[in-house]
Amino acid sequence: MKHFLRVVTQFFVFLYCKLLWRGLKFVVRKFTGRCELQRICYNNKHGARRTLKIESSMKFSKNELLQSALSAHPDKVEKTIDDIMALKKINPDTNPQLSISLQASLLQIVGYRSLVMEVEKLRREPYDCENKEHEEMLMKLWKELRPDSPLTGRISKQWCEIGFQGSDPKTDFRGMGLLGLHNLLYFAEHDKATALQMLHDSLQPKHNEINKAEWEQKNLDKAIGFSFAIVGINITDLAYSLLVSGALKTHLYNVAPEMPSLLHFQQTFCYLMQEFHRFWIEEDPSDIMEFNRVRTKFHRRVLRQLKNPDMALCPHFSASDLHLVNL
Repeated sequence: MKHFLRVVTQFFVFLYCKLLWRGLKFVVRKFTGRCELQRICYNNKHGARRTLKIESSMKFSKNELLQSALSAHPDKVEKTIDDIMALKKINPDTNPQLSISLQASLLQIVGYRSLVMEVEKLRREPYDCENKEHEEMLMKLWKELRPDSPLTGRISKQWCEIGFQGSDPKTDFRGMGLLGLHNLLYFAEHDKATALQMLHDSLQPKHNEINKAEWEQKNLDKAIGFSFAIVGINITDLAYSLLVSGALKTHLYNVAPEMPSLLHFQQTFCYLMQEFHRFWIEEDPSDIMEFNRVRTKFHRRVLRQLKNPDMALCPHFSASDLHLVNL
């Protein structure tokens, strides 16, 4: 009986709040002469702050056109905006900026959905050693990271030098598929100085594994002690989870003027690699067994940063110079 009364109470509270909210929206529209979408566009600057509110407004709208607009094909966005303007009885000639603002935000929304599908497709595609393109990407990764060390063979213990677990990197890509390889190669090609420095640091022994005199004699930097490629695949998983959960909307809506692309996702991966590198040094774990703890702590920190609707990576990717900024 108590459970029944609780359910009934929750239902009436929900109904009351819903009716109250719709009544409030009606009063505000009559008072301002603007619909909710107009108020959002005029009161919020371009970026995540505006687009997230537009997305929420359309998602919870009772109108099917507004709900379906969120899944419109990119080629149909302009037509969809015209239909929304007609539905809301807004004259595009007297409100030209509204149409432009709505179109930019809707392109970001549908672009994010497309990006999720593109990234998911790469993640689900397994590495195939019989695929020439896959093999060429892997060989290119070796050449970018070990330009002065020719690979003795496709199956070789040398792969451990760049942080793979065994003599065949194929097995390490099982979790993230081709997405992991794409990200590692992009990092090695487009932020080569940082990638090489990170690889170099990862190969240094922990200072507690040798005596102080030997450490000072060799003039070693503070050691990192992790597997570069494996960390790259793990950070790919972290970036993927941020994307799929929607947490990356804040960043991508702030840096992509219209549709977020795979390029934006790969730049985000580069940023996360650099920041994790710094974070690992700050945490100074005793050994690699602490990796999961450090990764979880790092993940929580990134999530906190992304809760700020004005937070984003630098709008223009610059090798070795990525950092968080307030736009």
